Amino acid sequence: QVQLVDSGGGSVQAGGSLRLSCVASGRPVNNYAMGWFRQTPGKEREWVASINWSGSNLYYEDSVKGRFTISRDDPKNSFYLQMSSLKPEDTAVYYCALKLHSGTYYEAQNYGYWGQGTQVTVSS
Repeated sequence: QVQLVDSGGGSVQAGGSLRLSCVASGRPVNNYAMGWFRQTPGKEREWVASINWSGSNLYYEDSVKGRFTISRDDPKNSFYLQMSSLKPEDTAVYYCALKLHSGTYYEAQNYGYWGQGTQVTVSS
């Protein structure tokens, strides 16, 4: 069993930055791709970014390209999402997850072991 704990959310003004962290415990996750998703009330969980198992391939949703950077630190069993130039529309609860199934990086159904979520609020 794997547990993911995500953290680093907060309240910032537009244009600001935050760094989200996701720490895994239970077993090493270096062989897994992982992703970040976000969700706002009344909407489905939305894919944000993913990183493959080696860190050599990074994938981003179009609206965050150039502003967000996903990374991983396997010795620390951790993943990160550096968010810059934040916009009010980035406001959401952000979740990390491990990619457990083959298929697209952007579909939540291919992920499991979700973090508990961390709130990001961007004010204008």
